[in-house]
Amino acid sequence: MFILNDILKPLQNPFSSTKLGRERGRWFSYTVLAFIIPFTTSISSNVFRCINTLFGLNVNRRRFYTFMASNKLPWDKLWLALWSIIPNPLSDGRLLIALDDFINPKTGRKIFGCSHIFDHAAKANQSKYPWAQNVVLIGLLKRIKGRWACLPLAHRFYLPKKAIDAKLNNMRVPGKEASFRTKLQQAVEMVIQVANHFPGVDITVCCDSWFGNGGLFKPLRKQLGSLFHLLSRLRSNTVLYAMPQKGSSKKRGRRRKYGRRLGSCSEMAAAFIARASTYRVFLYGKYRDVNAFSETVMLKTLKCPVRVVWVFRKTQWVSLFSTDLSLSIEQIIEYYGARWKIESGFKEIKQDIGSSKTQTRNPYAVINHINFAMMAATIIWIYGTRLENIPERRHKVKGRNSFAFSDLRHIIAKAALSDDFDAVCNKKEKLPRKSFVEALLRMVG
Repeated sequence: MFILNDILKPLQNPFSSTKLGRERGRWFSYTVLAFIIPFTTSISSNVFRCINTLFGLNVNRRRFYTFMASNKLPWDKLWLALWSIIPNPLSDGRLLIALDDFINPKTGRKIFGCSHIFDHAAKANQSKYPWAQNVVLIGLLKRIKGRWACLPLAHRFYLPKKAIDAKLNNMRVPGKEASFRTKLQQAVEMVIQVANHFPGVDITVCCDSWFGNGGLFKPLRKQLGSLFHLLSRLRSNTVLYAMPQKGSSKKRGRRRKYGRRLGSCSEMAAAFIARASTYRVFLYGKYRDVNAFSETVMLKTLKCPVRVVWVFRKTQWVSLFSTDLSLSIEQIIEYYGARWKIESGFKEIKQDIGSSKTQTRNPYAVINHINFAMMAATIIWIYGTRLENIPERRHKVKGRNSFAFSDLRHIIAKAALSDDFDAVCNKKEKLPRKSFVEALLRMVG
């Protein structure tokens, strides 16, 4: 109860002090909770039903849908307020930010942001170009009660250039001009926004090989300087070079920036596998023995020295790199392994909370819905951080002992539906509760 009070009260401050602004603030709190409570998928009609049935609010249907499609919600200020209440956001003295994009399949033809997007993970019986929204997301990687989690921080809708040039109606937000931004440009903008909110803090972006290149590294290094570092995966055909030799050279001209050519990642993996050592790494929820070898080399794509770690498995290997040379081998492997939590976060936002189920078409309704879904996910993990005890896993799975995302939603649902919760939203009157709430929770459980 008091944890929800501490989280939701600051999120009402960005709203204006007028009567309408205070009302929007109260509705915002209940709407976020309606997204969190495991009632059903959070399409707008279910959110409306949850607010009226579970919380006992007598909300007019027309006013609710007007609120959900409003362009007056101060999302920029709300996200800044949410970033400020994240407890201990640093990991080993740095901000760990995961970066990736995902697709949100839809069926309506006039839904904002939808186009035929290539799906590299499509199965044999699925279309490789589904009708979907493409969203670029950054999230905070943080260890919560002994497990890694990804807290969504910011997102952008990727609008294809061909769709913007065709002047399609579902690419436009009323009152704004549609402009094309690449995924890398959108990622740079979001990381800089987070860096401005946490001044003077080292930032390490963990991403896959698609984002881990000069298109992301160079503009961020130019803006943030040595505070920014990149941790990603190398392709097998990437060529590596030795560090340049120090000391005076008798040859004319500038000093060499790169040493001799060492070979590709795959060639060096074959040479280093016999020299690999065993390291104890916290990976995927428990400590594991990992065979790895590290070398500091030069990358021409980034034009800077990097620390490359080859991780050898039984029949395969992967090569990771970090521009932060102070990171240990164990940290590089653990941080990149934690990057997978952003993939779990996509599933939580799309399926658990239900962002993929909504079919809202209005641009502001689409923007508000995905903001509510992502903010709900972040609030859930913040709530888990604030708990005194480690939550128990309600559904036991072999090999998984840590609590799940759904366990936190169940705990928050009990707190939000308690009799004294109305104080959170500054409601002096006691709202009527329905008698079937407890039965509903048992059904959800």
